Parts: sequence; C-alpha cells; structure tokens
Amino acid sequence: MTEPKSACELFKAAYENRYTWDENFPGYSADIEIKQGNELYTGTVRINSDFTVEVSGFQDEKVQESIYNQIRDLITHRKRTSFENAHGKNEFSLGNTDDTGAVAILVNGNAMGSNYKVKDTEICYVSRVVGSMAFSINTKESLDTGEGYVPSDYSAIFRNSQTGELLAEREFKDTFGKVGNYYLMTRQVIHSIGEEDKTTTEFNFSNIRLLEPAIV
Repeated sequence: MTEPKSACELFKAAYENRYTWDENFPGYSADIEIKQGNELYTGTVRINSDFTVEVSGFQDEKVQESIYNQIRDLITHRKRTSFENAHGKNEFSLGNTDDTGAVAILVNGNAMGSNYKVKDTEICYVSRVVGSMAFSINTKESLDTGEGYVPSDYSAIFRNSQTGELLAEREFKDTFGKVGNYYLMTRQVIHSIGEEDKTTTEFNFSNIRLLEPAIV
C-alpha cells in the first residue's frame, strides 16, 4: 500500500513541476504592441540574463511603467528558485479536497499568508495577503512544456484585506512559443470583468530573439 503524501511533499512536487528558465537562460528582446479599445501603444522590452528589465519606445510613461511591472511579474514566475530557498522556513498542512480533486495546502510561517490548492502535480490556486491587498488566482488550464507546466488560462480576484471589498477581477489568457530552448510569452489577453466598463487589453510580443545562444 502506498503511503499517503504529506502536505509538504505534495506542494514541493507541484512547485518543482512549474516551468522555469534554467541557469543558462541568456535573456531575450522583443517588440511589444498593446491594444486597449481604440488605443494602440508600441515599444520594446529586453530581459537580460541577470533578469534585469529594460523597456523603451513608449510615448506614455505610465504605459511604459506598467509594462515594466508586468515583465517583472513574469520573471517572478519563470526565474528558478529552489524549494528550500522559497519555502524552507514554512510548515504545510493538508486542508480539504474539493469537488475537482484539488487538495488545499495550508501554510504556516509565511509572512504573506499564502494558501494553495494542488491538483495533478500542479498548483492550481493561490490565495495571498500583501498589506491591504488580498488576492486569489485560480488556474483553469495550463500548458505542458515537457519541462514543467505554465498556467495559460487563469483568473485573479483582488479584495481589500480588511473589509473584503472587491477591488478588481481579471481573466488572463496567455500564449507561449518556444524560442531556442525556452518557452516565452508571445501574447497575453486580459479581460476586466465585474466592472461597469468592461475592458480588454492585448499584449502581442513579436521579433522575439534570445540575446545569445543558450549553452547546452
């Protein structure tokens, strides 16, 4: 009889199954086009091998700053960090299993109050509190790269952590392509939902080039 896995074992297996860029990641550059309603913005982005970000070419400074922050978020998910460094100080316990078979993973010792759900060796739900902001991310579909999974269809809900007031709700659809040895985002569509003025924002990346050949 197989011994049931502990909460830590389940979460570690899912964490290490995420698709991340390896230590030979050379960085890349891309042109980016942003569409929102009748508005259109274009510019360039560059992620260096040390994960620093350069954004240029946008006429609107707020748009350029927004793109910079978005790319920084992308790096957070693709940059490889060992489980021990990211979660070694945390304690995990099992919660309930929902109707889909996803198992809740409760966390103690994490200052940001994170809780998760794991299904089929994937983290399919994240709930976190950062200061006055509470957010949850629910993954509906993911891409199997053969080297780990990456969420491709997911939603995010943002609330006031003190009052529970709904602040924003978004739906994301991400598309990836393989450039050299690496899967990189080629398109992202964000739908703002639950608001009077529903908006759709498209980010299209083109002319994607690795900065140097990846070391095999």
